[in-house]
Amino acid sequence: MQAIVESKQIYEKTIGHFLAPVKSLLEDDSVSEIMINGPGTVFLERAGRIERTDCKFVNQEALWAAARNIAEFSGRDIGGRYHSMDARLPDGSRVHVLVPPSSRQGVCITIRKFKKSTFGLQQLVEWDSITQEAGDFLSDAVKSHKNIVISGGTGTGKTSMLNALSSCIPTQERIIVIEDSSELQLQQEHVLYLEAQPPDPNGEGQVTIRDLFVDSLRMRPDRIVVGEVRRGEALDLIQSMISGHSGSLTTVHANTPRDALIRLETLCLMSDVSLPVHVARMQVASAVNVIVQIERLLSGKRQVSVISVCDNSNSSGDYSVQQVFVRQPGGKLKNVPTSAELRPLA
Repeated sequence: MQAIVESKQIYEKTIGHFLAPVKSLLEDDSVSEIMINGPGTVFLERAGRIERTDCKFVNQEALWAAARNIAEFSGRDIGGRYHSMDARLPDGSRVHVLVPPSSRQGVCITIRKFKKSTFGLQQLVEWDSITQEAGDFLSDAVKSHKNIVISGGTGTGKTSMLNALSSCIPTQERIIVIEDSSELQLQQEHVLYLEAQPPDPNGEGQVTIRDLFVDSLRMRPDRIVVGEVRRGEALDLIQSMISGHSGSLTTVHANTPRDALIRLETLCLMSDVSLPVHVARMQVASAVNVIVQIERLLSGKRQVSVISVCDNSNSSGDYSVQQVFVRQPGGKLKNVPTSAELRPLA
C-alpha cells in the first residue's frame, strides 16, 4: 500500500511538471474543463462558458511528454496503434488524449476536472437547476428504488445530477459504480468503483462495461450505478432492472425523455444477443421508471427541463411517457419579467 501511495505521489509531481503551463487552471476551482488544442491553443470552461486562455506549451514535444506520462500513470498506451486514450490524473480528473495524424493540430488533451461530490439536490435547488418540489419528487423516487435515467447532451451536467441523486441513497446500502473512465465519487461509505480497461498492445486483457456488469451482479449490490450507457451493456442493465436489481441510476445521451428510451432500445439491440425490436422496447419500458431531462442554456446555466415517468408500452407498441414536471416559459409579474420555472403538471 505504501508503495502505491509513493508511486501516486511521484506521478503527481511528474505530471504536474509536464502540465505546468496549465497549472493555474488545474488549481482554479471555478474551471470545470481544460481543452488543450495543440501546444499554442488552450481553452477553458467556466460556469458553462468556453473562453480562450493565454496558456501555451513550449512545443509539440512537451505535449507528447505530458500525454505519455499520463498514459503511464493510467496504465494506458498512446501513439503507434493507439490514436487516442481515456485516462485520468492522480487527483481523479478525467482525461482524453488524441494524437497526430488523427489530430491535425497536434496532441489534443481534454481534462474534465474532478470534483468530489459534496452537494445534493438541495444545492441544485439553490442554484435554480431544479425546484424544491421537483427535488423532493426525485429524492422520493431514489429512496423508493425507482430506476432513473438522466438524459441530456454533452456538457449538460448529467454526471453532476447523477452525483446529486446518489446522495439520496440510504447510507446502509451497498453501491457498485461502473464506468468507462472513473469519474463519479459518491458520498456514501459502502461504495465499490469498477472501471473498464482497454486491451493491451497484444489485444488482450480488455475488460468491458458488460464484463464488469456481470461481475457486479455477483457482488450482492443494493444499487448499481452506471456512469453512462453507450453500447450493448444497456441490455444487461435493463434486464437487471426488471429482474430484482431495482433502484439503478444511469445517464444517456438524448435530447428528450422519449429519445432517451429509444436510445436505450437501440443500444440493447447492439448487444450480441439476438433480440426482436418489440421485445427490446417492452423491456426498456418495463425497466425505466423516471427520466430526468437536462439542458444547458445559452448562458451556460444547466437546468432540468422535464421530469417524466414511463408507465409501460401501450397497445400500439410505442412508449407511454407522462410528463410530471415541465420547465415552462416565464411571464410577467407587475410588469417585471419572470424566469422559466420547472412546474408540476396537474
